[in-house]
Parts: sequence; structure tokens; C-alpha cells
Amino acid sequence: MNLRDIKKDIEYVVSAFLDDCSVFATVKPGVADKELDSLLDEAIDLYNDLRDKANAKAEGGKRAYYNGLRKELLEKTDGLYDKLSQLVKAGK
Repeated sequence: MNLRDIKKDIEYVVSAFLDDCSVFATVKPGVADKELDSLLDEAIDLYNDLRDKANAKAEGGKRAYYNGLRKELLEKTDGLYDKLSQLVKAGK
């Protein structure tokens, strides 16, 4: 695993979440706009935070550092998807 791979993973996962938010906003316009805006802000903050961490100098082994970033990416994105799921259920 290298820096380029982790950056691509961050880009792909967060972009997929933003796309899913966009689909929800298109299908259910006007439903939970403020909550959806909050989720989008969280996703963008997550993206920026993880990119900053990826660009920072890795302490210790790079492999362990990047695996930790990937784990953090998946855990936090999973939390965002849980919040989006609640909005979708509430929007029915």
C-alpha cells in the first residue's frame, strides 16, 4: 500500500457517499434539507481531514499508518451512511 492508493481510496469512498446524498436529494427534494446539508459538511470535513493525515509524515511504519487511515475512513463513512439511512427512512 502506498500514498497514492490511500488517496484514491479516500476520494472514491467519500465521493460515493456524496453521490448517494445527491441521489436522495434528487429523489426527495425538500425533505430534510438541513440535515442533508449537515451530512454533506461532515463528509467534506472527513475528506479534508483524511487527506491532511495522508499527506502528513507517517510516524513509524507507513503500512500500519495507512491501514489505520483506511480503517478510520471506513468506520467514519459507515457512520455517515447510518445517518443518511435514518434520513431516508424519515423521508418516506
